[in-house]
Amino acid sequence: MKNLYAQMNEARYSISICKNKKMIPLNLPTFNIKISQKNGRTHIFDILRRRYITLTPEEWVRQHFTNYLIDYLGYPAPLMANEVTINVGGVSRRCDTVLYRREEGTPRMIIEYKAPDIEITQEVFNQISSYNSVLRAEYLVVSNGLRHFCCHLDYESQQYRFLPEIPAYSDL
Repeated sequence: MKNLYAQMNEARYSISICKNKKMIPLNLPTFNIKISQKNGRTHIFDILRRRYITLTPEEWVRQHFTNYLIDYLGYPAPLMANEVTINVGGVSRRCDTVLYRREEGTPRMIIEYKAPDIEITQEVFNQISSYNSVLRAEYLVVSNGLRHFCCHLDYESQQYRFLPEIPAYSDL
């Protein structure tokens, strides 16, 4: 996917800095965050994996974004999975989140998260595109919690277009 980075930078967004890896407010709605402490580490509850996960800046983004999709955009949690393992060119990789089609059970959307202090670059789009070379999803989403990008792929016309916002599930 050439020129995604250039096209993405044409959009207007405000950026905050994630200093010292502390959890900061994101450009996403808040939700009922469940936090626990274990062995000196902070954990956050993952609604899809149904267990507590070590809290990192990227996990902070994943949990906010996943809850946003479910609570605000109507995405069905049973059709979503976090940390989906795939094989890309003989190497095992993990997609951050995959949304599946209800009927066929095939991937419909791949979501890649980065920590808030990680810039969304062409390299990030290359990463999610490599995952999509295996999964062939119709939508690719990239977010660092502050900036969100959604790309719709049309395989018949071999074209893609960026959407102005993440679509509601009913609009997919």
